Amino acid sequence: MVKSKYQSVLELGMTLEIQDGNVSEENGILHVHGTAKNQYEKNLLWDEIKRIGGQEPTDIMADIKVADTSLYARHTVKSGESLSKIAKHYYGNPMKYTAIFDANTHILKNPNVIHPGQELVIPNL
Repeated sequence: MVKSKYQSVLELGMTLEIQDGNVSEENGILHVHGTAKNQYEKNLLWDEIKRIGGQEPTDIMADIKVADTSLYARHTVKSGESLSKIAKHYYGNPMKYTAIFDANTHILKNPNVIHPGQELVIPNL
């Protein structure tokens, strides 16, 4: 069954608390609909779909909307993190830390000083 093939996608959707989720199977094609909180979470779902089904899977149709398009993600700072480490995680490039700093000057005064528990906006680039 195609639903069992993509079970990890469905579990990820539950973990991410995808809103208005709907899953159905018709003629061997899995139809998945829902709304992710932000673009980053939508990308996580698509990455998992492609990991299982390849770059252009033909056995799944996914319509994933984004609730908040004004930002890429939100991130809660953990102990030991830096803006460059966070930038590497989201953008694949630690030098993009300045974009994160610029989007959070309302709570950050120095790009070298962040504290666990702070919620940062990760902007669209």
